[in-house]
Amino acid sequence: MRDALGGVQSVLVLGGSSDIGVATARRLLGSRAGTVVLAGRRPEALGAATEALRRAGAGQVETVAFDADDTAGHGAFVEQVFDARDFDVVVLAAGVLGDQDAAERDPEVAVTVLRTNFLGCASVALHVARRLRVQGHGTLVVLSSVAGERVRRSNFVYGAGKAGLDGLALGLGDSLVGSGAAVMVVRPGFVHTKMTAGRPPGPLATTAEAVAEAIDDGLRRGHEIVWVPGVLRWVMAILRHVPRPIFRRLPL
Repeated sequence: MRDALGGVQSVLVLGGSSDIGVATARRLLGSRAGTVVLAGRRPEALGAATEALRRAGAGQVETVAFDADDTAGHGAFVEQVFDARDFDVVVLAAGVLGDQDAAERDPEVAVTVLRTNFLGCASVALHVARRLRVQGHGTLVVLSSVAGERVRRSNFVYGAGKAGLDGLALGLGDSLVGSGAAVMVVRPGFVHTKMTAGRPPGPLATTAEAVAEAIDDGLRRGHEIVWVPGVLRWVMAILRHVPRPIFRRLPL
């Protein structure tokens, strides 16, 4: 439950190794001695993130095993972590970038990316939303992408997964209206993280810390959709309506 001033006291990060997820937890807690649970495939590899959060002022940092692809186990996983405590914010930061060229050569590679970015994330999001509804408060923050706003030739497998997740998250948010719980969809552009390391940055590239700041601001204002940087809202409003023969020739 949030504190008397509305401050976040507990955060669950699904995709605990995510630079954006960890930066968001650090930003939301500030110097308050709150609780962070980092959930990832290899909890033993989350030591650096755990220490960074403790140095930032988190009172308690826990790690638990979570696999976005294990949809059959998501129900039991969510029950376990929510039975231990309420969560003010759940950050769904799991996902893979994948290799577009490899995915086009081998459909199984594409399926692997889609399974994680859409099916796996959709599955755990639905389970989390059900528990947020039961506890009567809390926000599920879903990391989408501008890549899903209008899917581009250069990364259409990744973009398709994000487009599906984005649509599901918006509908899930509608379903929670009046319950006390909410969903916030975050649409960043290119973010400098270890996942994008070595790739040429796109226009309006940003950082994990900037995304975390925008998430914090969006939660305080009760926004349902957050763009990072904010100007992307207007850029995509234009690109959304560019005729396809022209759009496919753009260097995007």
